[in-house]
Order: sequence, then C-alpha cells, then structure tokens
Amino acid sequence: MRPPTGQQFTLSHSVDGKRLRATVTEVAATLRELTFDGVDLVEPFPEHARPAKGQGIVLAPWGGRVAGGDWLLDGKPQRLAITERDKGNASHGLLRFSPYRVLDESESRVVLQATIHPQGGWPFLVDTTVTYELTDDGLQVAHEATNVGTERAPWACGAHPYLAVGDTAPDRLTLTVPATRVFNAVDLIPTEETLVDAMDASAPDLRSGRRLTELDVDHNYGGLDFVGGVATTSLLDDAGRGAELWQDSAYPYVVVFTPRDFPAAGGPKHAVAVEPMSAPANALNSGQGLVWLEPGESWRGHWGIAPVGF
Repeated sequence: MRPPTGQQFTLSHSVDGKRLRATVTEVAATLRELTFDGVDLVEPFPEHARPAKGQGIVLAPWGGRVAGGDWLLDGKPQRLAITERDKGNASHGLLRFSPYRVLDESESRVVLQATIHPQGGWPFLVDTTVTYELTDDGLQVAHEATNVGTERAPWACGAHPYLAVGDTAPDRLTLTVPATRVFNAVDLIPTEETLVDAMDASAPDLRSGRRLTELDVDHNYGGLDFVGGVATTSLLDDAGRGAELWQDSAYPYVVVFTPRDFPAAGGPKHAVAVEPMSAPANALNSGQGLVWLEPGESWRGHWGIAPVGF
C-alpha cells in the first residue's frame, strides 16, 4: 500500500555517536519525524497516516488564514477556495496537498521543489524549494521562492512543526518563546498587535517560560528577540533536555498553538505547534510582513530544530 503522503525520504546523520534522523514526505514536503538518539523532537505520525492539524507541513504562499478567502489585488477582488469550512477561510496556503519533486538527495539532505500555478484567487506563477539537511547542529531547513511569472507576486511562508521531547508528559514540559508582542484576534484572524505585557492569560507572555499544561493558545506572536541573527523557542523537560526551534530574520513572527486534543498515536494529548512565519495570518489583506516579488526575484528564509541537553 502506498503512503497517503507519497514518497518518504529518510535522512540520517551521526552526532558524537548519536543518531539524528528525519523523515520528510513527498506531499506538502512534510516533516513527518525527527528524532535524536531515539527521542522524538517533533510529534511524529505513522507512514500509513495523514498529518493532523497541519502537522509538519509547509505553509505557502501564505500561512494561517485568509479571512473569508477574499482579498484585493490592485483593487480587484480575488477569491480563494475555502479550505476551512467551519470558519469560512482559506487556510494554510496552496501546497498542503501538493506533491513535491526531488531535485537532490543524499544520506543527510533532500531538496524538494513545487510550483504554485495560477488558480482561483491566485493569478501568479511561483517556483518554490525546501531543503532539509541534518548537521552536527541539528535539522536545518531552507525555503526559497522565485517569481517565474510576468507580474509581481505576493509571498509569505511558514512551517508547522509540533515540538516534542519524546513521551514526556505535558506537565513536565516548559515552553519559552522570545516574543515581546502578540496579535489580538477574532476567529483566528489577527486584528491589532500589542505588547505581551498588556495581555491576559489567553495570550500569555512566554519569555520566561510556561508549563505546557498552563497554555491554551492559538496566537500570532511578533517582536522576536534575535540573537546572533536568530530567534530561538525552546520546549524542555525538567532536566533541561528537549528541542530548540530557531528562525532567521526572514521569519519575524511565530504562531504558538497548544491543542489539548492532538491525535497522537497513544491517544489525544496536549501538544504544541511552534510555527515560524514570514508574515502573520491574513497578510494578503493586512499587508503586514507580505513580500512582493518582482518577475525573476527570489526570497529565502531559514529555520531549524536542534536537540539540547542530551
């Protein structure tokens, strides 16, 4: 039986005698597994299953949602397909169910390519690539988009990994996010941006770390603290062991989503998605963080996940 996410690409690399391993899928260039020394650093899903709640997929040419699926291009209405029926939005871009093709592959690296063709609500032609590579520093991911059409094209990009520390219980995990700002939202569509200090528990300040069991959030955060060119979010157990997700300045935003009903292999669990984003949700309408690519112009962004404390 063929996997529903298409071809599976297994990557492997040795770090001080310990095995770093990843599995990436053909459909949506999904990060299906990432382990270090046998410990899951992201929530995995089986080869015979489909990703749940956007698990591990690439978000392009927008992340989050486009409110009502509608936006204006030079004053002309554009209508995207509604892919989130319960809220009536266009969700998570146009590559969620698209196959990628292999441009290059080795034991520790794979380069995948997909083209976003003109379609309803998206009259543009954009080539995209995503590179997954395992190194001594962990998983490194590079995204690139090139406008291969004849008109300038809007662009935003993100990823949707759920961090994990093996089977550690949520009440023993601490999430730390270096964000000074957060967006208020109505039905997950951002409205105004404000300081985290001014928000209540529904959009908490995560700079000093919070227990995962204390969190019920689905928010766009901004104002990230970049140190040495990267902003780093961590999910650690009580011994300081876990995963750090870093993102470069091409990703000045991060979505934090903590569902309590995440469908893990052992049953529903409290999980946490940490989503590096080049723009907040609804950027096609707000314009915030949106990049406009001229014909022939390219955009690049990088993020990754590193094991810590092992």
